[in-house]
Amino acid sequence: MNRIIAIVNRKGGVGKTTTAVNLAATAAAAGKKTLLVDFDPQGNATTAFGISKGNGLPSVYDVMTGLGTVRDATRQIIGANQLGVIPSTADLSGAEIELVNTRNREFRLREKLKQIEQEYDWIFIDCPPSLGLLTVNALAAAHGALIPLQCEYYAMEGLSQVLKTIEIIKKNINKSLEVEGILLTMHEYYNPRNLEIEREIRSHLGTLTYQVMIPRDPILNTAPGFGRPGVWYHPWSPGALAYQNLTLEMLHKELKS
Repeated sequence: MNRIIAIVNRKGGVGKTTTAVNLAATAAAAGKKTLLVDFDPQGNATTAFGISKGNGLPSVYDVMTGLGTVRDATRQIIGANQLGVIPSTADLSGAEIELVNTRNREFRLREKLKQIEQEYDWIFIDCPPSLGLLTVNALAAAHGALIPLQCEYYAMEGLSQVLKTIEIIKKNINKSLEVEGILLTMHEYYNPRNLEIEREIRSHLGTLTYQVMIPRDPILNTAPGFGRPGVWYHPWSPGALAYQNLTLEMLHKELKS
C-alpha cells in the first residue's frame, strides 16, 4: 500500500528538509519506490540532490499551475533507480497567490499526485516553514504528517499549533490524515536540557514520538553543498546512521499496520 507523508513544521531550522531528503534516500535504498516532492519555494531539497533550479525544465510550480504534469517534472536521480524528485524553484511562492481564487485550491496537489501515486510506495512532501496554502495542499494530499521537532525550550508551543492545524485539516478537508510521527532532531545526548525536553515530549505524546532521535551532526548540514544527502555523503556519520535507523523503524511500523 502506498503512503504519502507530508513533512511539516511551521518553524524553520528544525531539520525538516534534512529529514525529507535523507528519508527519501534511505527509503529508496531499502527498496521502496520513492518520490520526493520539494514543496518549499526555497528549493533546498532540490539542491540537496544536485538538481539545477535554473535549467528551464518543469518544476512543482508547473505541476500546480497546470503548465506541466507530474511525470514531466519528475527527475530520476542518477545512481538511485528507485528515487524520483520533483524539484522546486522560487516561482512556487507565486503559485500561492495565483491559486487564491481557484476552485478547490486546497486539493490541487492531491489531484496531481493521483496521476502517479500508485507507481510509488512512499511519497514524501517537503513543506515550507509555514501553515499557508502550500502546506494545506500537502496535508490535504497526505495520509500522514511527520513532524520534525528540535529539542529546544519552545518546541512544545510550536508543536501544539501544528497538531491543531492537522486536526482542522482532518476534520474539514482530509479525514484520512493522521500524525505519522514526531521526530526529535538536533538532539545532544550530553545536554541535560535536551534530555529533559525529550522526557517531557515522550510523556505527553507517547507512541506518537519515534524511538529514533536525530543527533546534531555537522555532516547533515555539509552534505547538501555537495549535492548529496548526508546518508550518501558520509553514511557512517551519527546523523546518517540515525536516518537509516528511522527508515527501519518506519518499515517496521508499516509491517505491523
